[in-house]
Amino acid sequence: MGVEKYSSYDVLNAFFDEGSFNETDAYLKGDSGEAEAVTGYGTVEGVNVYAFAQNVDVCGGAMSRAQSKKITELYDLALKTGAPVIGFYNSVGGRLEQKYELLSAYGEILRKSSKLSGIVPQISVILGSCMGTSALIASAADFIIMEKDAKLSVDTIGDKASAQDNLEAGAVSFICEGYEACVDQAKALLAYLPANNLEPAPAFEPIPAYAEPDKLPKYFADEDSLLCVGGGYGEPVCTAFGRVNGYPVGIIVTKGGVISADGAKKMTKHVRFCDAFSIPLITIVDAEKFENLSDASKLISTYADATAVKISIISGTAVGAVYIALAGSTAGADLVYALDDAIVSPIAPKAAAFILDNSIADAPAAEQDQLAMEYVKANLTAVKAAEDGYIDDIVEPDTLRDKLTGAIEILLSKRVSTLPKKHTTKV
Repeated sequence: MGVEKYSSYDVLNAFFDEGSFNETDAYLKGDSGEAEAVTGYGTVEGVNVYAFAQNVDVCGGAMSRAQSKKITELYDLALKTGAPVIGFYNSVGGRLEQKYELLSAYGEILRKSSKLSGIVPQISVILGSCMGTSALIASAADFIIMEKDAKLSVDTIGDKASAQDNLEAGAVSFICEGYEACVDQAKALLAYLPANNLEPAPAFEPIPAYAEPDKLPKYFADEDSLLCVGGGYGEPVCTAFGRVNGYPVGIIVTKGGVISADGAKKMTKHVRFCDAFSIPLITIVDAEKFENLSDASKLISTYADATAVKISIISGTAVGAVYIALAGSTAGADLVYALDDAIVSPIAPKAAAFILDNSIADAPAAEQDQLAMEYVKANLTAVKAAEDGYIDDIVEPDTLRDKLTGAIEILLSKRVSTLPKKHTTKV
């Protein structure tokens, strides 16, 4: 089944609040006498937003110097006024007859998009074909939403260009069916994000949490507020947005065992975004080790550099480098909570028990595992870590919501002064 083609005006009118869309550079045309893209601004749920949509009905939406001028001028307005930018992509490529001007057009958009990064949120919505350099531009956004039959690849041949391929590679955040679902997903995501890096994310009326066994976020997040990002990549790590008593938050959940290389990359990306826009970050820690040194190092550096509100909850086992990276002093967490049955250990708990209690090795082999577990439950508990000052409080799941609400309210005014530097060298 091929991707349906939609009018750029259909897409933009569906995206913006009714009657709020205002077109910019409406009379700027390409060589064909018509524009290959429509640009403009309006409101989405009352919030100011800029958007552009490639006009596939005009020269296949091909990139040109005229299209580049319209999009870069929209970026300039977004930078001046501090409002998000949403791009709807559907194009056959570029106007090759423009040769070097085409290359310059692509480069100017990439430069402007990079300049906006971290200042206003950017979302790319891929409704059809987005190949070659256009894919680089779309991928410069913070989030990518793809229609399930769309194509996205820097390789113009199109290998590994499907929505599922890109989701599994970590390039895409959401897959939707049909342009209307893509538009709705973009609007839903915007509801969690601030307009820019100087404004707070919008707060909503609180909705009581609906707790479910074994799903800790649902004990504290407002009902129906969880929005998972990048499902299908880096699992079992989960990254999401949610609300706690109406306050937007970023959420990271590790689900036991090993944090894979992709899982660490996924976490790093989420931390960087939340930090750039000062969105409070809640990290639920349950893991024993990292799979990959390089990606673990980048995550530790990113987490430590982040100055947004950071709250960690040890829900299961936090061992060695995982504890240090996500809940220890290196992470710079503002508050660390733990469930009463959580385990904190410098190395694998069972190994620690054998090293710290020599009598276990002297016991009959059939009894050693049981003795090791008894040692762990008596000596490597979150309660012991709290007694030594490494955990702020021991909590029950049904008290988490109140704990986190109070913590977020007091920490939202957090200010951190950092030493001047251009950027970290860990990328």
